[in-house]
Amino acid sequence: MAHSKSAQKRIRQSSAGRLRNRRRKAAVKEAIHQFDAAVAAGNTDEAAEKLKLAYKRLDTIAAKGTIHKNAAARAKARLATRLNQAASK
Repeated sequence: MAHSKSAQKRIRQSSAGRLRNRRRKAAVKEAIHQFDAAVAAGNTDEAAEKLKLAYKRLDTIAAKGTIHKNAAARAKARLATRLNQAASK
């Protein structure tokens, strides 16, 4: 256990931030899951709408520092590739 007041505060801040980041990542995973479900169902129109939501969530967490901006860009590119492959079939 931390002894100094500043160390105790740092522990509180870290745990709060960790909880925030977990919520944000869970929201992104849910958006990606919905997108994948729409692609699997073959509904490209719905998948395109879900892709917009996933893009928004990824951009938001990258802007807030939860994930790196390049990681978000890489995820967005992979999602777009999945949609394009599903649309071409």
